[in-house]
Amino acid sequence: MTIVRVELGERSYPIHIGQGTLTTPRALHTLLQNALSLQKVTIITNDVIAPLYLDACQRSLAADSVNTIIVPDGEANKSLEWFANIQTALLEQHAARDTLIIALGGGVIGDLTGFAAACYQRGVPFVQIPTTLLSQVDSSVGGKTAVNHPLGKNMIGAFYQPQAVVIDTDTLHTLPAREFAAGMAEVIKYGIIYDADFFAWLEQNIDALQSKHTDALVYAIKRCCEIKAEIVANDEREQGQRALLNLGHTFGHAIEAEQGYGEWLHGEAVAAGMVIACQVAEQKAWLSASETRRVSTLLAQFNLPVEGPVDMSSDDYIRHMRHDKKVLRGKIRFILPKSIGQAVVTDDVDDTLLANVLG
Repeated sequence: MTIVRVELGERSYPIHIGQGTLTTPRALHTLLQNALSLQKVTIITNDVIAPLYLDACQRSLAADSVNTIIVPDGEANKSLEWFANIQTALLEQHAARDTLIIALGGGVIGDLTGFAAACYQRGVPFVQIPTTLLSQVDSSVGGKTAVNHPLGKNMIGAFYQPQAVVIDTDTLHTLPAREFAAGMAEVIKYGIIYDADFFAWLEQNIDALQSKHTDALVYAIKRCCEIKAEIVANDEREQGQRALLNLGHTFGHAIEAEQGYGEWLHGEAVAAGMVIACQVAEQKAWLSASETRRVSTLLAQFNLPVEGPVDMSSDDYIRHMRHDKKVLRGKIRFILPKSIGQAVVTDDVDDTLLANVLG
């Protein structure tokens, strides 16, 4: 078991990365018992993950009492409606402040569950058990929780840290190829914004990652979690450096909102958004054309889109981006790479340049 720690003082927590945690009897009980009461647990998952891992998770927990809440699969259900449904279910189950809430699933379940846990009785403990690559390397770590609104993605939520994150790499073997590829977009992001050597390692290990070789998966997940843990420890509430983690997201969220949540997977939209960000940086003479090609080539190797939807105009992007959380004093802020391994937050992008890139 590999452990990465998120250092946040009294709210610090471990990220456990390993194999077979969900299928080994009492493994979760052993990992969590020192930090948490396991007398009463509610597991929140979706109707795709439940048949695969819910029973195994319950056995591995060996808790005194386990309730469940099943949410329909899909980004469209990361909504205020399902947030309210979960609150109702917790009340009906007589959940209390000593009830442990477990998010078992991908980013939608993790974000929705975390926000529900943050609000129920003003905060109850929760644990993330992410089952997709995207959630393992990104959304399960760092305490961002939220639901979507038709006018913007993740616009209603809270910063609320989990008690622990438990990553079982075996769950990736049941992950559809498209979902795995979407997760690789976030993996690649870390190399672009923070670690040029990691980006080069990804270029050299495409086959191992595509074949889901355990050592390659564990290293990639561990390195992403290390980078995110360091950034979150320095800037928990995204006042500065943490915004770098949103490379590609300003454009990507616009794609998701315009196309309808779920039509493009989050990682697919982020992939296209990262290439757009590279093109903007290239127009500003911050990034070389060869580096933009390296980014788009690596994304394409994982069957990720490297262009936005053909039916989206620059006006469509800008309309949605004006609702982005990073807008400050009326100006859209962009995360742009200055080289592979380094990125900056800037509002110095004029409309003409943006229109030229977006078409």
